[in-house]
Amino acid sequence: MNRYLRDRPGGTLAFSAHADLYDGETARRYRILLGVDGEDLTIELPDYEPERWPFDTLRTIPDVTGEDLVIVTSTAEPLARLMIRDEETLQMIERHSANLYKSPPVGGKGKIALWAFAAIASVFLIVYELVPRAADQLALYLPAAGEKALGDTTLEQIRTAFGLDGSGYLATCEGRDGLSALARMENRLMRGTEIDVPLTVTVLDHSLVNAFALPGGHVVFFRGLLEAAERPEEVAAVFAHEVGHVAAHDPTRLALRSAGSVGILGLLLGDFAGGAVLLYLAEQIVQADHSQTAEAAADAFAHDMLARNGVAPGALADMFERLRVEYGDVEGLEAHLASHPSLGDRIASARAADAAMQGPTWPILRQDEWLALQSICD
Repeated sequence: MNRYLRDRPGGTLAFSAHADLYDGETARRYRILLGVDGEDLTIELPDYEPERWPFDTLRTIPDVTGEDLVIVTSTAEPLARLMIRDEETLQMIERHSANLYKSPPVGGKGKIALWAFAAIASVFLIVYELVPRAADQLALYLPAAGEKALGDTTLEQIRTAFGLDGSGYLATCEGRDGLSALARMENRLMRGTEIDVPLTVTVLDHSLVNAFALPGGHVVFFRGLLEAAERPEEVAAVFAHEVGHVAAHDPTRLALRSAGSVGILGLLLGDFAGGAVLLYLAEQIVQADHSQTAEAAADAFAHDMLARNGVAPGALADMFERLRVEYGDVEGLEAHLASHPSLGDRIASARAADAAMQGPTWPILRQDEWLALQSICD
């Protein structure tokens, strides 16, 4: 029961009430006596010196027990809890503590900010440094069967991801005459070229102006690129560039990097089902943002392949020039053609290779074959 004990200097009265205390260090409940001493709330326990909690440090904590009580703590003793069960005691504390219902100040803001910065920096280090380095090393030792399986799986993921717009599973184009023309182009370009994996060439029924390579010898065209090309030599030039990536195993490195990075992002974002991861992986593979060194090497590979088989390397520059006029420069193109670095330099390089070419050129496809290739998805 509450009571006023004695007059205090200045005419105020000392207040006394019983309450329960949990010290935050043990599970023991203490029956204590509360009092008022100037600017402090005093806590008296038998056989102990009284504790003093300054009133300006008192804060309430939400009650999660379902009982009809108010829980009070002190910023000076953040683990301790006072259980206030009667209205008169609560009113006494309210009169003395202006901060009672304010949120407690956050301590150690500098440390929190430092840890947050360190966590973000760690993620960036893992995603942009450690994962790429590990992927580059792993790509050198991945067995051919494993690389082919990785490419097959990635292609299926891309077809699924591009079907999430409501179109369903993205179809491959199977026009018989178009496939025959594509095989003729492949046979012509691959003369005198040896790579350590067999090629698998696929056309996907999508309007995106793009082509890309995948692990295990996959070269993939979107229908949009075949429709955007004005002559078959332009498609052949893109084909040769992607074969250059296959020969250098660039897609394997990119796929391993992307898979590792999106796996980490999936864990951080809680996307354990993989929906966002799937979309991100498909985007990364399709954009195929290889390094400048890899791009320059693939272009040089393509120039040599084209010239050796009677196709002018300038066809690649022609397509780049036209797409740049239509879509703008780097940020305007729809596909991996845009994500590759320094489009102007690549055009100049193709023009130089065209000027240096020796020997005759001849059409890579007949006109009827070219028309069949452009309509392969019909």
